[in-house]
Amino acid sequence: MSRPPVHYSDYLQLEKILDAQLPESDKEKLEAHDEMLFIIIHQAYELWFKQILHETDSMLAMLGGSTVKDNSPDLQTVVHCSHRIGTILKVLVHQIDILETMTPMDFLDFRDLLRPASGFQSWQFKIIEAKLGLKFEHRHGQAYYTSQLRPQQVELIKQVESQPSVIQLLNNWLERMPFFDNNNLWKNFQAQSLATDNIHVFWNDYRAVYLDGLVEGEKSQIKVFDEIFLQEKSSNPESQLSPKAMRSALFIMLYRGYPLLQYPYQLLNNLLEIDEQMATWRFRHINMVHRIIGMRVGTGGSSGKDYLMGALNKHYIYKEIAMLTSFLIERRRLPKLSSELENKLGFVS
Repeated sequence: MSRPPVHYSDYLQLEKILDAQLPESDKEKLEAHDEMLFIIIHQAYELWFKQILHETDSMLAMLGGSTVKDNSPDLQTVVHCSHRIGTILKVLVHQIDILETMTPMDFLDFRDLLRPASGFQSWQFKIIEAKLGLKFEHRHGQAYYTSQLRPQQVELIKQVESQPSVIQLLNNWLERMPFFDNNNLWKNFQAQSLATDNIHVFWNDYRAVYLDGLVEGEKSQIKVFDEIFLQEKSSNPESQLSPKAMRSALFIMLYRGYPLLQYPYQLLNNLLEIDEQMATWRFRHINMVHRIIGMRVGTGGSSGKDYLMGALNKHYIYKEIAMLTSFLIERRRLPKLSSELENKLGFVS
């Protein structure tokens, strides 16, 4: 059965897209040259947000499976999607360069015509944050973060917040790491320190090496190490990764040179990149707002720069992964793994 030819304009729905810029200044017959730029920049943001949600949904579907093997196509897809999200976020940061070609006076030509519209009303961005793992109780400005949205948008966000997020599924995946539950992989491990009750022989050795490497003024870090990695359950109410998951994540960081751990390491690194780019976007946004409107309130009624600064400081999602670098040791001091585990990590049967 033959298909009718597809035209470029029809495939991309260009008539809809190119007719979707309707400046308020045109309606009011006012001169505001930069309103077209302002509209197109923000429409481009929302299109990229849609793509980020598409990638995030794929990650959630893969990580939500009953098993995710460390060398499987599913994990490769998760790594690919997370890398793409980070790359898109870099583009969003650089779009601010274009927006900053608009001067404060250019913006004042149409600013009052926008009220009360605001980027704060971007429901897609709030869904992205929720799907990646930002909990309601960890949000800055909880009292009004959905106050300007339409009821159906609020309902959609609440529905997303009730579902498993990327960081929750990441925790489940990390907890399933099988290496420490299989005694056969450790029977030839040459322990360098005395055994300690309830601590795996590897972590007992690692703790001793880590403690030995702490300089004066850092010795208290060993208490933090014990709290994060060696407890049955985290004592920090804001933790989203369990001690078991944190141990797996640290092991991946330490031994990422082995083939089996390459994709897991890339995933952790990509999530850090996502957090960094989102923070960079917020920082650039803060400086742009300060430059364009100074200390005035946002068009939606927010405190402008002050609100954005609060979100920047509080909205890191993967800070527990970033924390792992505090507990690394030099490669030359890493505990030597057993031959059985080395074979497993190297795809050798």
